[in-house]
Amino acid sequence: MNLAMHSFWRTLALPTQLSFEEVGIVGPFSDPASDCLFTPLQHQQVIRVEGKDAFSFLQGQLSCDLRDIGTEMTRLGAHCNIKGHMLSLFRVIQPEESVFWLRGSQDLSEKALAQLKKYIIFSKATAEIASDLVGLGVQGKATTARLSQLAGLPAESLPTQPGQSLQLEQISFVCVGKQRYELWAEAAALKPLLTKLQATAAVMPLQQWLLSDIQAGIPDLRQETSEAFIPQMTNLQEFEGISFRKGCYTGQEIITRLQHRGQLKRPMYRARVQSKTLPLPGTPLHCDDKDGIGQVVLAAETGRAGEFELLAVILKARAETDTVLLPDQSPLQLLELPYSLDARLFESKR
Repeated sequence: MNLAMHSFWRTLALPTQLSFEEVGIVGPFSDPASDCLFTPLQHQQVIRVEGKDAFSFLQGQLSCDLRDIGTEMTRLGAHCNIKGHMLSLFRVIQPEESVFWLRGSQDLSEKALAQLKKYIIFSKATAEIASDLVGLGVQGKATTARLSQLAGLPAESLPTQPGQSLQLEQISFVCVGKQRYELWAEAAALKPLLTKLQATAAVMPLQQWLLSDIQAGIPDLRQETSEAFIPQMTNLQEFEGISFRKGCYTGQEIITRLQHRGQLKRPMYRARVQSKTLPLPGTPLHCDDKDGIGQVVLAAETGRAGEFELLAVILKARAETDTVLLPDQSPLQLLELPYSLDARLFESKR
């Protein structure tokens, strides 16, 4: 983590039961029924791509369609290798013309930047880690109204549908779910709003924010899972994070073939588990008679001791007929996702 971001968040006044660590704020969950809760998004970082060719460069690299993105709309999008496996996964934000913010996992940012730079050398565009930008996650039953009030906006001004965004006074307000927002800005621009927020909202641990991501079925990619999944394995198509109409991009041939001529055998599931420790991304899954049937994508605490929820890519034939186990033999209980996958993805097209 860069020192500027670290020192900025150190100014937060935390209740005694919470503590500030490199991975984010840790401690017991705040009341999930609260009107408004917030936490620094220290696990994420932004890569800034800008210049005359920024749009065309990213259009040829990412799985999403950049034509869908603007100051009022974001998209999830993957940067894949030539075999169609995701190197990195971003939320693509466009704060202004010819400037794009690629918000992704902090632990993958150096690798992600290096991969982008392999292809950008022939474009009139630059890519760099935006160490001046910080992110804040805000959620709660009255978050839209609270943020509108603090920003001096009519309540209907803030976006309310996932993916929609608003650029206001150098802050990008990105709706990522019902009453859930990511705010991205330079520290100096975010500080006045954060000061007001601290006076009217409660701090929550990062795990509480991640749990909401998992319950929404939003995929993520970490260092341990980079190059492990084709985008459809993480249900990225459900977030319009894959375009099948825009033409060529790195890995596009494999991704399109799976969609139209192949059969998806390993989709992403949501599950709950009782275990002694938090399952880490990349943790292998097995059943009684077969190893390697899946991997954990992301897991989070639920606020109850020894209980976790997770997203995992699992062999469909096993997930729906066998008991799926962590390495410590803890069984997974499959839960519903908030969306339904297209059944045609699982049909043999031969």
